Amino acid sequence: MENKRRVSRQIRIGNVPIGGGAPVCVQSMTNTDTRDWRSTVAQIERLQDAGCEIIRVAVPDEQAVEAVPMIKKSVRIPLIADIHFDFRLAIGAMRAGADAIRINPGNIGGPDKLKKVIEVAREREVPVRIGVNSGSVEKDLLAKHGHPTPEAMVESALRHIRFFEDNDFGLIKVSIKSSDVIATINSYRLLAQKTDCPFHLGVTEAGTVVGGAVKSALGIGFLLLDGIGDTLRVSLTAAPEEEMFVAWSILRALKLRERGVELVSCPTCGRTEIDLIPMVQRAEALLKSVKTPLKVAVMGCVVNGPGEAKEADVGIAGGRGVGILFKKGSRVEKVPESELLDRLLSEVERITGEKIRG
Repeated sequence: MENKRRVSRQIRIGNVPIGGGAPVCVQSMTNTDTRDWRSTVAQIERLQDAGCEIIRVAVPDEQAVEAVPMIKKSVRIPLIADIHFDFRLAIGAMRAGADAIRINPGNIGGPDKLKKVIEVAREREVPVRIGVNSGSVEKDLLAKHGHPTPEAMVESALRHIRFFEDNDFGLIKVSIKSSDVIATINSYRLLAQKTDCPFHLGVTEAGTVVGGAVKSALGIGFLLLDGIGDTLRVSLTAAPEEEMFVAWSILRALKLRERGVELVSCPTCGRTEIDLIPMVQRAEALLKSVKTPLKVAVMGCVVNGPGEAKEADVGIAGGRGVGILFKKGSRVEKVPESELLDRLLSEVERITGEKIRG
């Protein structure tokens, strides 16, 4: 895909480069109690396996700060501490080994306390994500603009960016999110014209799996097509592992990153002669664990089925009680409907070397 990436300054979170032409990076956030560091680590390990490249944990109190070192030494990906309201927690998390912190400068306790956070971040070279949300725009900007318009959110973000840079700190990443897709897109587009800070993309409070995936794909996808965005999180009211599936689907669809299976399947019609829908649902559930980039087709009839299956790395096209297995454009064999899915999965395992079923 020929889209020119926005040129942003590069920072590093742990060993992961962000911005400056580095690949767009996939993030998520745990929903465990951070103080229970063992369950938090267990969830992070599942997310790592699902494709998470940077993880964020909530740090609401001193007990959570104390859990940071145990979590940090137990996981393979960089750890971001998410802080609100108490500047001491931000300082504590950095000293405890967090690779980065995320704060909303507007609720951290005022300029003097924010300066103390910046001092420690500068000393330890810990990047800071400045998070601006439509629900937390400063009162004077709301009075000026009437409500959290893109212009209000951008003015808020620029105010915070200037404060950090005036205090000799440039290791910053910025997010500027709304639950309104169009407002989110317009905010990032406007801010992109005014700063070279790397951007973290997301549509906040996007919703449940289907609704949230649609809003995230539109909001994040349009910006990525513009070349805007250095990291992203798909926010869903669901298990964080579901966020990984959607995030990688967005990147794969835009041909920005490759990971896992692109599953092509037909919507079914009156010509479908095999029980396709449950077959596709089972295939999708099992193929989520595959890390190798692969295109798999599961088609239900003889109209478009053979053509789509031939275009895939491996695919099946159904007929009356049977299907044809295709591999790399060639017909392999005719398979009874009852054996089709197992035969397809066996071929995926053979191609990737990854075991799908226990």
